[in-house]
Amino acid sequence: MAGTTLDDVMAELAALEDPKVRAVNEKHGDDHGVNLGKLRAIAKRLKTQQELARELWDTGDSAARLLALLICRPKAFARDELDAMLRQARTPKVHDWLVSNVVKKSPHAEELRVDWTGDPDPVVAGAGWTLTAERVAKKPEGIDLAGLLDVIEAEMKDAPDRLQWAMNHCLARIGIDHPAHRDRAIRIGERLGVLKDYPTSPGCTSPYAPVWIAEMVRRQEA
Repeated sequence: MAGTTLDDVMAELAALEDPKVRAVNEKHGDDHGVNLGKLRAIAKRLKTQQELARELWDTGDSAARLLALLICRPKAFARDELDAMLRQARTPKVHDWLVSNVVKKSPHAEELRVDWTGDPDPVVAGAGWTLTAERVAKKPEGIDLAGLLDVIEAEMKDAPDRLQWAMNHCLARIGIDHPAHRDRAIRIGERLGVLKDYPTSPGCTSPYAPVWIAEMVRRQEA
């Protein structure tokens, strides 16, 4: 909806603030109280508005940033702009949506993947590993899968939570999508035991790599 101002949108987001939603989100490290379904409805109404998206991001407000990521044009961001945005993303949901909804669709995704994977900031490195898992699953040509397994085996066990989660995702994707490396991926998962005791809701697949790999392979072969 063209003509909508930043003040208009911020007022609408403020009106949607729900203390109960905020309480649930804060348990996961997020700091906003706007229902995501209602946030998506606003995005659907606004459609793509790159300049408004930049203004929303610059407020620093998490709900505004999530909305920005829904109405922006991913290919309109420069490489350094995306790098700065990732380092500004303070909460898990903003971080995840930035990587999934914007960076993955950017022409700079591969360059950022390489740069981020070795970053000393574990949250930034986690974004690199998330992009690597995407490459492993969808475009593995040129990726050293054995080398990735070497790094995962050596570093995942003691990695900080966000980085560990992304490395584990990459381990699972190697095991699921690349049969030649499957047995080793499963053995690494079993030996490290990362996320083995992670609480999993009924009907959901455990993030523990050996179980995750086995279940996804079973589905592929069914």
